[in-house]
Parts: sequence; structure tokens; C-alpha cells
Amino acid sequence: MTKQKILIADDEPLARQRLRRLVESMPEYQVCGEAGDGEATLAKVVELDPDILLLDIRMPGMDGMEAAANLSQHNNPPAIIFCTAYDNYAIQAFDVQAVAYLLKPVRKDALAEALGRAGRVNRVQIQTLSASIAGNNTDRETTEDEQLAVRTHRGTELIDIAGIRYCQADQKYVTIHHSRGETISDYTLKELESAYPSQLLRIHRNTLVGVRFIQALRRTPDGHNLLQLRDDLGELPVSRRHSSNVRQWLQGLQS
Repeated sequence: MTKQKILIADDEPLARQRLRRLVESMPEYQVCGEAGDGEATLAKVVELDPDILLLDIRMPGMDGMEAAANLSQHNNPPAIIFCTAYDNYAIQAFDVQAVAYLLKPVRKDALAEALGRAGRVNRVQIQTLSASIAGNNTDRETTEDEQLAVRTHRGTELIDIAGIRYCQADQKYVTIHHSRGETISDYTLKELESAYPSQLLRIHRNTLVGVRFIQALRRTPDGHNLLQLRDDLGELPVSRRHSSNVRQWLQGLQS
């Protein structure tokens, strides 16, 4: 099995050592080199052609964000995973095409998940990832590979917009049900609905559904409306207030 090459960039030697130990405990990866600042990182990427870059943000001289922005212009950039002690750069991280955003001290399970995700993202996708909520998406179509950045206790997770089945609000959090499982988010339903009006349809005050998964609207004998999802994913209640919008959407498919 060919191991994926990983470059570690951090200005703290102890931090680099810890990441190296974590990576070397995973048989499918190998550390191909290290760098201590942004300029050295760019040089090492050219020299070693790593598959994945573990990148700190605050470094002397050119910082990690500047280095990532530079790499995003390359024809064949590595997948970037930020490993940082600061949680206030997450949105900027996805503006420069990062695959994941992990907070220090990085845990092995979080790193393993991020590395696996990076390995599944091809080079073309890496160059088109963006922070979806950061921009105004209401005046453009969502691309096939667009992803939503969700901050979790493990770091920041990327969710394929096309894979979102439905989103349900429960008090202050929203649970996003998607093709890879469930993720709890602090985005509001209103934010998600405004960001992806062509992808997510409101069917209840506490529910948005991914339009790709809508199959039919069914009325029960007691007068309630249920939305049937494709692929035997079940049914969701539709409120009276939103039932007409759902019918109009379904009629639009038939016209």
C-alpha cells in the first residue's frame, strides 16, 4: 500500500514532534518533512510534493493563512488541514481551501478523521472548497461539490450540501442529517435557508429538507401532511403553513 505523504508546518518544535508521533502511529501515512514558517512551507511543498499539509496559522514571517492562500493558487496543491490553538480563523480557513480545522492539542481520533477526509477529496475539489456561510450565496447556484463548514468539538467538519437530507432545530442547536451521519451545528435554520435557497426547502418551522431527497407529499387520514423522502429515508411532518409551498415545489418538477 502506498502511503500518503504528509508535511508538518509549525513554528514550535514540540508541536511538530507531537503531530509526527500521531501521524506515524497510523500505518497509511508517512511524514515526508517539516517546516517552521510560511516561506519554508512553500519551499518544502515544491520540493517534496506532499499529499497533505498539517499547517499551523500563527507563525513568524509569512503565517499559515498566507501560505495557504499562496498554495491555493497552485495547480497541484496538497490538501490542507489547519492545526491551531485559535478558533477564530475557521471561516478564513475555508476561504483558502482547507479540508479541516483542528484545535490544539490535536487528538488522534480527530486527526485520523481529518486525514481520511483529506484523502477522499480530489485535487479539483480542493481548489473549489469555500466557506459557504461566509459569503452571500443567495444570488448564485450551489455547485455540485460545495461544502458547508460546521464547527464541532473535534474541529471543523465539511458537509456536502448535496448530501444534506434534512435539518432539524431543537432549542438552540440544529442537527444536520446528511449522507455521512448527523452533525450538530450552531447555525440557525434561517441562516441555512438563506444561504442555500435552491438546495434546502422549509417544510416546518423546525425543519428544512434537502430537495434532492424529496419524493412525494402524503396526506394522512386525520388531515396531516407528511413528506416522503427518497431511498426509504422515512417521512417528515409538514406544517399547514408550509404545505402549499411544498406542493408548489412538487408541481414545479412536473411542469
